[in-house]
Amino acid sequence: MKILQIVPSISLVYGGPSQMVLGLAPALAKEGVKVTVLTTDSNGDNGQKPLDVPLNVPIPQDGYEIIYFRCAPFRRYKFSLDLLKWLKTHAREFDLAHIHALFSPVSSAAAFVCSQEKLPYILRPLGTLDPADLLKKKQLKKLYVEIIERRNLAKAAAIHFTSVQEAKVSEKFGANTRDLVIPLGVIPPQSASENGKNFISRKLGIPENIPWIIFMSRLDPKKGLNLLIPALENLLELGNNFHFILSGASPQDPDFEQKIKDQIAISPLNSHTTITGFVTGELKTSLLQAADLFVLPSYYENFGIAVAEAMVAGKPVVISDQVHIWEQVRDSESGWVGTTDVESLVNLLQAALQNPQECQRRGLNAQKYALENFSWDAIARQMIQAYKQLTVKI
Repeated sequence: MKILQIVPSISLVYGGPSQMVLGLAPALAKEGVKVTVLTTDSNGDNGQKPLDVPLNVPIPQDGYEIIYFRCAPFRRYKFSLDLLKWLKTHAREFDLAHIHALFSPVSSAAAFVCSQEKLPYILRPLGTLDPADLLKKKQLKKLYVEIIERRNLAKAAAIHFTSVQEAKVSEKFGANTRDLVIPLGVIPPQSASENGKNFISRKLGIPENIPWIIFMSRLDPKKGLNLLIPALENLLELGNNFHFILSGASPQDPDFEQKIKDQIAISPLNSHTTITGFVTGELKTSLLQAADLFVLPSYYENFGIAVAEAMVAGKPVVISDQVHIWEQVRDSESGWVGTTDVESLVNLLQAALQNPQECQRRGLNAQKYALENFSWDAIARQMIQAYKQLTVKI
């Protein structure tokens, strides 16, 4: 089976949803699928240099290949004429295309080319069909849907949602299109070369003898930081002792990132907070392993890859019921789930901080559940079955 994975960018600056292809592709290859990833060299929308990669040629990876194309002329909208020309020439060599992202010109045009060339395709919305997300640039998106995406969705072999909740709340615009619900995967972190908490304590100057609460995600208004910061301030007023670690950045919206830093700087929370910026590799692993509690009170997440990463690292999670794997977290007792308001968040965090044994138990539950349900190997096998069913029917 030969499968195309088409994604506007796989740069780190765009967060986990784009990068999921780098987890799925090698897992599919391990099962014998021939995978080619088509993407652009886009590396941010605010003056960052493009990715330093060879263009227009297959680059062998871990059992699969990536072909990068120049993103031009407007990087913010991720368009590549070269990618579309390649797709038109080679589409009939493949069995199916898995296209990641809506409301992105290169993805939209890729779906159109696939339709023209009779190549069945799956669309993964990345949460963009959630009503809350549709409110952003509402009129522009409404026009985009009517002109382009309604047709693409209707002609798709399936729409790939990453949670049942995402499928329920999404307005698909293609009424007869099949729902395909398969979660994202995570790669279990390798053990840090040094003891997590001790290493981080020495590196960042954080006291070891108090609980550490970590937020590790892209800094974006939808992540609920406007709830989390006052909730943490309230916890301090109530006499709770903890240290807050804010790990993440917002290369797409540096003004928002600075706003969060400025808010913390003038807050009582300032002396109880360490801001690390964007982290990867061993530092990311060490931070997750060292933390006592992970928190993400998002207003909406179609899956919540950061939550799954924390779970597989053995961390109990405190999340809102707008993170669409909240039912799995609740049912597996992998953490605490509340609503998107400060009072709910304060109550959940305080319950966790005051019961370290329960935190530990839920952390173990989280790791067990994530290893069993969010492994890329298991997800690749589910995906292959879906690919086979879709290509047989068409």
